[in-house]
Amino acid sequence: MSAAATQPAVQTSKRGTAVNWQSSEMLALRKKRYAADRRLQAYGMLAIFFALGFLVVLIGTLTFTGYRAFTQSMVTIDIDFSSAEINRENPMESNWRTIFRKAVIDDVGELSRSEERDYFSMFTSSAPFLIRDQIIADPSILDGRASFTVPMSDPIDQLAKGLVDTDLPENQRRVNDKQIELFNKLEAKGAISQPFNWGLFFNSDSRFPELAGLAGAISGSFWLLLVCFLISFPVGIAAAIYLEEFAPKNRFTDLIEININNLAAVPSVVFGLLGLAVFLGWFGLPRSAPLVGGMVLALMTLPTLIIVTRASLKSVPSSIKEAALGVGASKHETILHHILPLSMPTIMTGTIIGLAQALGETAPLLLIGMNAFITSPPSGVLEASTALPTQIYIWADSPERGFVARTSAAILVLLGFLVLMNSIAIFLRQRFERRW
Repeated sequence: MSAAATQPAVQTSKRGTAVNWQSSEMLALRKKRYAADRRLQAYGMLAIFFALGFLVVLIGTLTFTGYRAFTQSMVTIDIDFSSAEINRENPMESNWRTIFRKAVIDDVGELSRSEERDYFSMFTSSAPFLIRDQIIADPSILDGRASFTVPMSDPIDQLAKGLVDTDLPENQRRVNDKQIELFNKLEAKGAISQPFNWGLFFNSDSRFPELAGLAGAISGSFWLLLVCFLISFPVGIAAAIYLEEFAPKNRFTDLIEININNLAAVPSVVFGLLGLAVFLGWFGLPRSAPLVGGMVLALMTLPTLIIVTRASLKSVPSSIKEAALGVGASKHETILHHILPLSMPTIMTGTIIGLAQALGETAPLLLIGMNAFITSPPSGVLEASTALPTQIYIWADSPERGFVARTSAAILVLLGFLVLMNSIAIFLRQRFERRW
C-alpha cells in the first residue's frame, strides 16, 4: 500500500490545524512533487545522453579522419643488381638514387624526361636509402634480382586511398594525368598494396607524411612521465604526510594549504612560463629536454597529488592509529607501517590520474621548446625530443594533406594511452581500496 493510503485522511499539524491529505489541494501538491522528481531524472538522463553524444561525435570524427593513416600505400619494385653499378665492398659509397631511378624506369618501359621525373616523384624521396639500408643489413641481396617494398609519396598515397578527385582539371590537383596512368599500370600488375602502417609507431618525425611516425614523441613522453613521477611521487607523499600528521595548526600552515589548493587550479601555461624563466633562464638546462619538461609537469602535478594523499590519509580510521600507538609503536612507525600502506591504493590511483593529465598537457611543453623538429627518438632525459601533444601540434600546423590524417591518428593514440592509464587507476581502486 502507498504512504497516502496508510496514513489517516485527516491529521493535525504542529500548529493545531487540521490537514486533509485526501483533499484536492494535497493531491495536486503530491502530483506536482512527483512531476518535479521525474523532470529532475529526465534532465539528468538528457545531460548524460548529451555528453555521450558529443563524445561519440568526437571519437567518430577523429576515427573517420584518421583511420587512413593506419595504412600506407606501398609499391613493390624489382631491381637487378647484376648490372647495377654498386660498390660491393662499401655499398654506402654507391649512387643509390641513380640505381633506384634506373630500376623503376626499366620497370615501366621508355618514358620522356618529364615523364621520368613525374614517375620518380611517385615514390617517397627516401626510397633509395631505404633500399640501401636493407642491402647493408643483408648483403646477400646483391647476388641477383630482388624485390623491395617502399612507400609511395603522399600525393600518390592520397590517390590510392581515393582522396584525389580525378575528374577535376589537371591543374587543380597534385597528381597529373600521366601519374594516374602510371599508377593504374602498377595497380594492374598487383604492385600496389596498403598494409598496416607500423611506421606510424616505429618511425620518428619527418617532413614527408608517408615517413612520419610517433616513435620520437612516444619515447619523449615516456621520459617526461618518468621524470615527473620520480619527482612528484615522493615529494608529494612526503609533503602530505608532514602537513597531515606533523605540521602544527597555525596561520603559516593554513597559508600553505590555501596556496596548495590555489596552485591546483593555476593554468598549465603559468607553469610553462615558470619553467622557461627558472629552469632554462636561471639554471641553464638544455632546451627541449625531457628533464625540463618532466620538472615542469611535476610542479603542475604536485598540488593535486598532495591533496589526494592528504584525503587518503584522513580516510584511514583513527582507531588504527590509536591501536598502533597503544601497543608501543612510534608515530613514524604508525604512519609508515599502518596508515600509509592502507592509503596507498588511493594514492596510486591519484598519481596515475595526475600523470594522465600531465601526458595530455601541451602549453607548458611548447613554452620550453619541445615542439622542435626531431628526427630521432631521445635516448635519455637530456636529449632534445618532442611529446605526443606537441607532435600533434606540429602536425596540425603542417600544410601537407597527409598530416591531416596523421594528426587525427596521433590524437587517437594519445586518447588510447589516456584510457589505458585511467583504466589502470580504476582497476587499482576497485582491487585494493578498502572501505571503512
